[in-house]
Amino acid sequence: MAAAALPTVFINHGGGPCFFMPDDGSGPFPANTWRKMASNLSQLAKLPGPNAPKVKAILVASAHWETEAPAVTVAANPPLLYDYYGFPPETYEIEWPAPGDPDLAQRVKRLLTGAGFPNVLEEREKGFDHGVFIPLKLAFPAADVPVVQLSLVQGLDPKTHLAMGKALAPLRREGVLIIGSGMSFHNLRAFFGADEKSVAAAESFDAWLDATCGEDGDASAREPRLERWATDAPNARVCHPREEHLAPLFVAAGAASGERGRKTYADKIGGLAVSGYAFGDVDDERLLVSRAS
Repeated sequence: MAAAALPTVFINHGGGPCFFMPDDGSGPFPANTWRKMASNLSQLAKLPGPNAPKVKAILVASAHWETEAPAVTVAANPPLLYDYYGFPPETYEIEWPAPGDPDLAQRVKRLLTGAGFPNVLEEREKGFDHGVFIPLKLAFPAADVPVVQLSLVQGLDPKTHLAMGKALAPLRREGVLIIGSGMSFHNLRAFFGADEKSVAAAESFDAWLDATCGEDGDASAREPRLERWATDAPNARVCHPREEHLAPLFVAAGAASGERGRKTYADKIGGLAVSGYAFGDVDDERLLVSRAS
């Protein structure tokens, strides 16, 4: 019998260092904007099903790193990259000293190379960007699980990123949690001034994502639907004028090709629907807690 596998996860990582600022309306966001998202992320480590292996390491594809070919962080102790602007000084002093994992980085490189990505890059200097350390500081606050970051490939082609995920699927049986970190809706102009049109656009796009990635979706049809998202999903370009925050979903979905999708998070940020998903075996009891948080 094949070894159990960890699920893969697509998370929403919020806005800048949002979870580590007052959420009482005194800052740039209305009160309680991020409460439910923060609560959901805090449950992430408990989401794998009861038969899943222990999380030994984490591989994260973040919306905030794009390279000409797939790249992985290979440093043993990557710094943090405070790649957000205009926030309070204390948010540039956040600490989350999770180690890197050079051996896992090489394993990722070998898997991608074997799947037809011949020029995988090794990044020795880059730190973890805020799409990594901000949500994972909530999910793994002890910073004791090694982390490797995977880049997106310039052009953001869905088929490319689904294929990257498929190549990395064996890691799930080795205790590696594969995370896509982005936002299911990412139109900054709408976030800071949502009107009825953008609210309706977000709702229709979110419903399409549910039909593609959620409990009622056909896992065998998920990849073709994601490949055609820009032409087939309603209001696709209203919700993602540029798809860098959606592309991490392709990696997570590809790494659990053909396996059941589940909705793990649902909320409205500024009135705009956002959702998170897991693929593979999850703890049903924990899923209910996570969705309701």
